[in-house]
Amino acid sequence: MDELGTAERARLFERFGRSYEANAQIYAEGDAADTCFLVQEGRVRLVRHIRSAERSLTVLRPGDLFGEDALLPTAVRSASAVALTPVTVLALDRRTFGVMLSGNAEVATRLVEQLVRRLRDAEEQLENAMLRDHPSRVVNTLVRLAAGSVPTEDGYAVQVSPLELSSRVGLDVDTVKRVVQQLRDGGYLRIVEERVVVPDLEALRRLYQLLGMKEEVRSA
Repeated sequence: MDELGTAERARLFERFGRSYEANAQIYAEGDAADTCFLVQEGRVRLVRHIRSAERSLTVLRPGDLFGEDALLPTAVRSASAVALTPVTVLALDRRTFGVMLSGNAEVATRLVEQLVRRLRDAEEQLENAMLRDHPSRVVNTLVRLAAGSVPTEDGYAVQVSPLELSSRVGLDVDTVKRVVQQLRDGGYLRIVEERVVVPDLEALRRLYQLLGMKEEVRSA
């Protein structure tokens, strides 16, 4: 985490650092949870099995905390963690993590902000689960992401991959790609590498309302 400083990060990594190759499993759903992790480099995917299907929950980047169920006594993993790319992490037990938080207010603030984002993401996923049509799910999530970004001359730029977007909206990657292509064709967004650029946020919001009206008419 940037708040720790280079020297402190090096010292912590020497003691608590772990490295994983791409596609390596960091822990499995149902395992005993005795360690939480801070991503230093790379990306990590959290996956949960729901009945017979595997559901991607989220993709984590450097600075993100995961495995926080280890902060509770006698907890088990509620999801699996898989290295999406080569990954380095800090693996911290509950006591060590508590010492780090108590000794660095900026780290504590950063983690509280992350937990708040997790709650908002959960609200978004619940809302998406109530939307029947796939375009509404994708547009709803893109509106939320764009609204939380800093506008530029080109519009609102959001760094999100198809896999990450798929995790957030609860649809498979191919379906998400089809909807994104439709939005590109309609001029509602552009794709620049792994960034989605929304040139007119209000137009995207109006589209979301229009999709909702169409769904109401269809249901009636």
